[in-house]
Amino acid sequence: MKYTKEFISHFSHPQHKLKFEYTETPFKCDGCKEAGIGSKYTCKICDYDLHMHCAIPTSPSIFHPFYRKCSFEFLARPPGTKARYCNACRKDVTGFVYHCHSCGYDLHPCCAKLPTMLDDGEMKLFLYRKVRSTCHKCGRKGRRSWSYRSECKKYNLHVACVKEMLVETWHEIYFGGRLNSYGLRNGIPSLKGTLMQNQHRRSKTKVRKCCEIGALALQFVISAVLGDPTTLIVGVVGSLMSK
Repeated sequence: MKYTKEFISHFSHPQHKLKFEYTETPFKCDGCKEAGIGSKYTCKICDYDLHMHCAIPTSPSIFHPFYRKCSFEFLARPPGTKARYCNACRKDVTGFVYHCHSCGYDLHPCCAKLPTMLDDGEMKLFLYRKVRSTCHKCGRKGRRSWSYRSECKKYNLHVACVKEMLVETWHEIYFGGRLNSYGLRNGIPSLKGTLMQNQHRRSKTKVRKCCEIGALALQFVISAVLGDPTTLIVGVVGSLMSK
């Protein structure tokens, strides 16, 4: 997402203006309460961060191609008193949310803005609401959450699984591991074990190639899930393969 201002005022943090910043260090968004990376608006005084999607919603309400009859309104908090979950990733909604009053569906701001296609010129990944293919992380089929699947249909990743991987390694990303030359810690989630168990058992060369492609796919999906699909996390593939 392109930003238009270096500083903005935001209703969720009236004490100070927020400044645009780009970071390759993961952060927790104080708006939607989800993980982020790349472009953000931040208050250094209060250690307050917002995804671009949370800081500058494109409009008060949006439509999504997966739910053509729904109109999603941007809300500062989940409606009602019952626990709610995101219909994209199946994770709890605890902060900013896009909500459809008619259908009752909810989407995290970053989930609502997940690109329908990720393309770096060599690999294309397409977003699906329902995929029957096996997820390379959990090894399960079915409708667990939205999924990214490669154009060749060999690589599939649940959005929910990618989020779980990030949560599982959150402490490691912040406090464990050694910072590499890119400022990234070694605690980035790995698909290596899963891929080796499920793909090309007979050939080490094919296993290596499969892992490399799978790691690249994971890199793209992590960037999208963290709120900045234009950010290809430098050094992630090397970190993945060194596990």
